[in-house]
Amino acid sequence: MNKPARKSRSGARRSVTIKDVARYAGVSPMTVSRVVNGGQYVSDSTRQTVMQAVRQLGYSPNLAARNLASARGERLGLLYGNPSASYLSEFLVGALDAATRHGVQLVLEKCELTPAASRRAVRRLVAGGVVGVVLPPPLCESAVIRAELQAARMRIVAVAAGRPPVDAMCVSIDDFAAAREMTGYLLALGHQRLGFIKGHPNQTASDERWHGFVAAVQEHGELPPPRVEQGFFTFRSGLDAARKLLATEPLPTAIFASNDDMAAAVMAEAHRRGLEVPNDLTVVGFDDSLIAANIWPGLTTIHQPIAQMAGEAVDMLVTAVRGGRRGGAGAEPVHRLVAHELVARESAARPRAPAT
Repeated sequence: MNKPARKSRSGARRSVTIKDVARYAGVSPMTVSRVVNGGQYVSDSTRQTVMQAVRQLGYSPNLAARNLASARGERLGLLYGNPSASYLSEFLVGALDAATRHGVQLVLEKCELTPAASRRAVRRLVAGGVVGVVLPPPLCESAVIRAELQAARMRIVAVAAGRPPVDAMCVSIDDFAAAREMTGYLLALGHQRLGFIKGHPNQTASDERWHGFVAAVQEHGELPPPRVEQGFFTFRSGLDAARKLLATEPLPTAIFASNDDMAAAVMAEAHRRGLEVPNDLTVVGFDDSLIAANIWPGLTTIHQPIAQMAGEAVDMLVTAVRGGRRGGAGAEPVHRLVAHELVARESAARPRAPAT
């Protein structure tokens, strides 16, 4: 390898360019670009050589953007990969509104939850000159993504993580308290035969909602054991879970699904079986996404202010970029807890009195 770039006559090291990295690693600038951007068609040995050169020279593809951190017009990244279109739509509305308000550019990057794909997506954002990244669920739970961003010295805000990460800023609701409140609401209506559909196991919010449900059931006293099925926050997984829950006797009188997409699927399966919601079956959800108010009957759910949370995440990131508290190493991460609300609509009612 060639020697690192020397200091200039003034004693200050000049900015390292992609050509410096290529010369140091003995490869072409195009190869360096492919490695930094997570591209394919690069051997593992070449990738390792280039990344070693990057580290040795202290090369940062977003250096220019960092030098502009005190100015307006910064580029903020948003990685997305949520399976719920309604959740993502609201999230983007909130994030884009906040970006417009602050005069920053929001760079969107789709990301699959595999280690290789995650690294490629992060490297594309870094190469694009972003100075911080917003991570909505489920990407906020990815240790691979957070590690890759921290290696690039990126500021991070995780949104809607059930347990705030210790290494990033975070904005969320109290999922445990919200689920316990919803379960208490069902029990107060008189429901005793309960069904519950868990959220995706790759998210800590799923665990918190499940534990909140269990806590409320245990606080109530003697009840028939609730029936539980695994879901994955998708409409399809909600259908699969609903078919299992509604294929047993006696039927549950109420089903609590861990998000609105799965709750909507429960209602669809109930209608297919000739069950009336809420007369024969109460169905409740979580999130209060667009689908909750647009189906019939309207879905009783927990209002998680998705757009507000996305906007606050951008607010926190802009504050950090423009000289506020950093969400990375050497600073105490900020965790902002926002309020939730139980929204009662037509999908919940008292259970039908048993026939005499």
